Amino acid sequence: MAVESKPLVICAPEPRTLDLIFTPGKLAELRDRYELVETSAAGVAELDAATLGRARYILGQPPLSEETLAKMTSLRAVLNVESNLLDNMPYEEVFRRGIHVVTTGAVFSVPVAELGLALALDLARGVIPADNDFRAGREKWGGDGNIGARLLSGSDVGIIGFGDLGKALRRVLCGFRCKVRVYDPWLPPSILEDHDVTPASLDEVMTGSDFIFVVAAVTTENRGFLGAGEFARMRPGAAFILLSRADVVDFDALMDAVSSGHIVAASDVYPEEPLPLDHPVRGLDGFIRSAHRAGALDVAFKQMGDMVLEDMDLMDRDLPPMRCRRAERETARRMRSRPVDKN
Repeated sequence: MAVESKPLVICAPEPRTLDLIFTPGKLAELRDRYELVETSAAGVAELDAATLGRARYILGQPPLSEETLAKMTSLRAVLNVESNLLDNMPYEEVFRRGIHVVTTGAVFSVPVAELGLALALDLARGVIPADNDFRAGREKWGGDGNIGARLLSGSDVGIIGFGDLGKALRRVLCGFRCKVRVYDPWLPPSILEDHDVTPASLDEVMTGSDFIFVVAAVTTENRGFLGAGEFARMRPGAAFILLSRADVVDFDALMDAVSSGHIVAASDVYPEEPLPLDHPVRGLDGFIRSAHRAGALDVAFKQMGDMVLEDMDLMDRDLPPMRCRRAERETARRMRSRPVDKN
């Protein structure tokens, strides 16, 4: 009597590794339930036709040509653990065949939102400058150390983009009783209102906010859409916190707005990563720098493995994936976020 073979999974999770995204127990479960073919992203196209034909899932987001995809007659889903959708496969054919493309990016939403809150509080209360002054013996006590400080509580907050990260940011801000306006041209007003935020135009967010959080993904339509004009319309002394991708911002214009004293800013992302040692933002006063570390927590990476296993279990039972976010036919090819270089 023939032994039924396990479903085959092609594993090409660059820049992640299986050990990074699965706990030892979950990785053992993955190996027990599935036959794994581990390769590089570039190596997927070099696999033999029999392996490609048996593959039920791809773990990763390797480039897929029409020719390679045509050989993958059993493919049900591409489970992207890098989390940025790349324009590296024939999406129309993928969707025509009913193949799911899903991402695990939601795991980063709470970690990034919490760091965004920390950056906003620092910009409001000058924690880092006060600590530096204390270390140098030039601290200012009491009210003298609070010149220019403000409260986040009760302030006007603007959020640009309202996906998983925007929603998580709204939740962590709830205790501060902020008045929150959101600009997201991909969402209808009713969805924003359901999350207790006010739908707003980009101009209303820029001109009416004490704190602005940028959590928008990069698309074919919004590269550099926040530039000198938008920064000039911000309230004097307002705080600008960049958390998603630097490509949505004219970074030179942002530095100019901070250098002039018009606004203060913080960023976890940059036009080049790693950032050159001589980049002017490194010495810019009024600018807090974080090295693309907001979401890179081990607990978040391990949640990826949990999501992947749960969704593969659903699809094994001919049910749709529920934990990961599914790419949409209308927007998948418009995403332009660059892959993360480091874990």
